[in-house]
Amino acid sequence: MRKIIVTGATGCVGSAVVRQAIAQGIEVTCIVHKDSKRVSNLPQSERVHVVKCNLSDYSSLELAGQYDAFIHLSWEKTFGASRDDAEIQTRNIQYTLDAVRLAHRCGCSVFVGAGSQAEYGVQTQDLTPTLSVCPESGYGIAKYAAGKLSAMLCKSLGIRHNWVRILSVYGPNDGENTLISYAIRELKAGRSPELTKCEQMWDYLYADDAGDAILSVTAKGIDGKTYPLGSGKGRKLSEYIEDIRKTINPSVEIRYGVKEYYPHQPMHLVADIRELKEDTGWEPQISFREGISLFLKP
Repeated sequence: MRKIIVTGATGCVGSAVVRQAIAQGIEVTCIVHKDSKRVSNLPQSERVHVVKCNLSDYSSLELAGQYDAFIHLSWEKTFGASRDDAEIQTRNIQYTLDAVRLAHRCGCSVFVGAGSQAEYGVQTQDLTPTLSVCPESGYGIAKYAAGKLSAMLCKSLGIRHNWVRILSVYGPNDGENTLISYAIRELKAGRSPELTKCEQMWDYLYADDAGDAILSVTAKGIDGKTYPLGSGKGRKLSEYIEDIRKTINPSVEIRYGVKEYYPHQPMHLVADIRELKEDTGWEPQISFREGISLFLKP
């Protein structure tokens, strides 16, 4: 790959994809929202080009030149009550199809879309590419529909399609409302984080590993395949929290059990990454504690 397009490039995963692409000598065109306040999240490099365009305008966007691949990470409204807003989430499906058509206009032979663990719903086993899904949120339903419909459109246009169901990624440019960001913020301030019992089996992956994985799928993924993305190793959520506490402020107590689990709380979110590794040769490189140390660096 020499030239790629990345949407959602200013987020935690998107900016990691851009960093990894630069390291591999790939030229990246980043499509960002017109009013984005996070453009500064993008690395400064002659290989990075920024195009300002809202999701709703993808259908009319024209980009000069020919590109090899299109990585679609952008999605409208991913937190809070808007996840169950049927109209918003339905728009996201259309925006994904608009992104496929834009990829086709730009000459891309590969389209990689960002799915979500929310597509699986509540499961009690590791998440595999072929595990039956049962999404319960509007967000999960829309992600699943977007993945299936974009695959159909790619097939009709002669574009290779892959869908990456992302679990829990942390690292630079992470959102303020994530559990990791909250725990770090409270511990650095000397306050006790107030959490659930944190009994869930969880799978966290550092952002740069996630970016490398997505580029590996872009380069070597098998047409039509869906790949769950995580570290492939599950631990109790409380163990991750303890790693953060020991790294930042071991003297602060964690207040477990103060908050209730939200309805339909998944208690087992662990990715089965065997096919991802076999097909692409990708392996996660950064342990959780190493990732937290990297995340804390100024």
